[in-house]
Amino acid sequence: MEMMSAFTLTERPDNVAVIAIDVPGEKMNTLKAEFGAQVRAILKQVRDNRSLRGVVLISAKPDNFIAGADINMIGGCRTAQEAEALARQGQQIMAEIHALSVPVIAAIHGACLGGGLELALACHGRICTDDAKTVLGLPEVQLGLLPGSGGTQRLPRLVGVSTALEMILTGKQLRARQALRAGLVDEVVPHSILLDAAVEMAKKERPASRRLPVRERLLAGPLARNVLFSLVGKKTEQKTQGNYPATGKILQVIETGLSHGISSGYEAEARAFGELAMTPQSKALRGIFFASTDVKKDPGAPVEALPLRSAAVLGGGLMGGGIAFALASKAQLPVRIKDINSLGINHALKYSWELLDAKVRRRHLKAAERDSQMALISGTTDYRGFAHRDVVIEAVFEDLALKQQMVADVERQFAPHTIFASNTSSLPIGDIAAHAARAEQVIGLHFFSPVEKMPLVEVIPHAGTSDATVATVVRLARQMGKTPIVVADKAGFYVNRILAPYINEAMRMLTEGVSIEQIDNALVKFGFPVGPIQLLDEVGIDTGTKIIPVLENAYGERFSAPANIISAILNDDRKGRKNGRGFYLYGAKGRKSKKRPDPAIYNLIGNGQKSSLTDQQIAERCVMMMLNESARCFDEQVVRSARDGDIGAVFGIGFPPFLGGPFRYMDTLGAGNVVATLQRLATQYGARFAPCEGVVNMAEQRLSFWPKDETEALN
Repeated sequence: MEMMSAFTLTERPDNVAVIAIDVPGEKMNTLKAEFGAQVRAILKQVRDNRSLRGVVLISAKPDNFIAGADINMIGGCRTAQEAEALARQGQQIMAEIHALSVPVIAAIHGACLGGGLELALACHGRICTDDAKTVLGLPEVQLGLLPGSGGTQRLPRLVGVSTALEMILTGKQLRARQALRAGLVDEVVPHSILLDAAVEMAKKERPASRRLPVRERLLAGPLARNVLFSLVGKKTEQKTQGNYPATGKILQVIETGLSHGISSGYEAEARAFGELAMTPQSKALRGIFFASTDVKKDPGAPVEALPLRSAAVLGGGLMGGGIAFALASKAQLPVRIKDINSLGINHALKYSWELLDAKVRRRHLKAAERDSQMALISGTTDYRGFAHRDVVIEAVFEDLALKQQMVADVERQFAPHTIFASNTSSLPIGDIAAHAARAEQVIGLHFFSPVEKMPLVEVIPHAGTSDATVATVVRLARQMGKTPIVVADKAGFYVNRILAPYINEAMRMLTEGVSIEQIDNALVKFGFPVGPIQLLDEVGIDTGTKIIPVLENAYGERFSAPANIISAILNDDRKGRKNGRGFYLYGAKGRKSKKRPDPAIYNLIGNGQKSSLTDQQIAERCVMMMLNESARCFDEQVVRSARDGDIGAVFGIGFPPFLGGPFRYMDTLGAGNVVATLQRLATQYGARFAPCEGVVNMAEQRLSFWPKDETEALN
């Protein structure tokens, strides 16, 4: 059977050919290697047709142009040479498009990313819609790769080298107006006239090439360019700590093309693409990409989710405000906030207003959209207007009696079908539901702070939670723009449980005489976004340490923090960034202020001696505690799979993405090595490092967390 073509050519009466892209059976257009023959056949039709005046490339999908190349192709490559050949094929097709003798215009609506943008760059002109869905970018770096179909060479020549470096090194996506300002597109139009405007553009001889912005013209000379590359190189090294090989290659390849000409640039691009495709970092990052796509499709329970038309939030604090904002702005649900005083409600409303208003100032939203989203949020100090809410998310203090009281109130005041979701970070959901009349509708929904930034939520059913409640809350979390993982109702759930031993170990090293900045720097070097001590300051020392006694109570002494250190710090009125003093001192300028370690801490915790631990030894102690606890969570089925455990750690606490998450990382190290390292640390530092039973069994039987064929498929 002949494969349905993803490309259709229609010749209009005015002699402009329209090539529509529509990958059969897929929601998103992606470029696949097997389309090569189809594209070549279409291009031949264009070349053979002497009467054509121009060509327009447009997507037949309602909301995307081309979302990128199909990453599965890379997984199929066994060697760097095979991956390099993929890139060369892409480059050749783009070159054939560019070589057509009539103007070729890309008409872009929706996502135009990766290979999709490279295709648009190969055209002679680009026009896009002013729709919020329209974004242009080259996100390959986030998969440990670089653009392999000419993007590293065409983009700098179109928008200038500094804009191109920023886009390719960070994967940053531009919206329509930004793309126009940068010179990436020639025109921005309403969606309704996209095709007509593109056809008009195609009838002009060739679109005049735009002059680069002044700043980019200044950087075009070799001298300024060398300075720019060395500055960007230093800044990138600082940001990646040398953990992401793609960024160095991107700099080399772009520089090669600019210094030695475009054909050397293409050579270097294809070769680098092949080499990067084989790196363990790219394999891990692609693994995360597939895992998160997978998690996004997982319904959480084998039943239909119930319809949700409106929501409520109990508690107008920082968490409540953030949750209400996500419900209104992302899930587009009307949400009512209940707080004991009107101050709390005003605070929560102001929180949402400031976030929305900032989006208007950054031109992400129109003022009218801000107002209509804001209108979805209301608040009150009693239970008026709550009778028909489908779901209520409780975000009050971590106090069991209070939360049980909330369940009772909701069961009395709300509709019989209302789902009660508790945003607790440590209290067992079973306890919260203990006196509930409808315990099957009680569930945990644990957000991370700040809610608007953190992508993960933990969905926690207790033994009596119904499947319908699980499925509904998983879908709600997704509508709020979050990545949900379903975890078991055990102390600390998953994320905080693997985080606590990691932070505790950092505290122990402080008492052993390691300095604050040495600990934090060692873990940033290892690949975490911030070190464990800074993390505790950011979360709030008072909040962050509430969970320690809960875990110690449940799992015994491996969770005990160094005895007096936390109380000494809290008694000195140190809460972290929120009150300007924690392990670090913060300037007056809030979030953006510079922090510096506070030497007074060392007197508080009474550490006189200096330690001689290396960065690697520091990182090893913290990380091995986390890995061992992750393995325990796997054995106890706190997480449902290695996939969920990896996504939870990467999205929830910034576990280094290039290592793929704790389970992928343990598989890379091999269970045998994990056990040996833990045993060595246990001998040196004590029984808390003793390898858990599960990982010992795995080492004996040579097993891995991820099924072997899965890692093969991803490798």
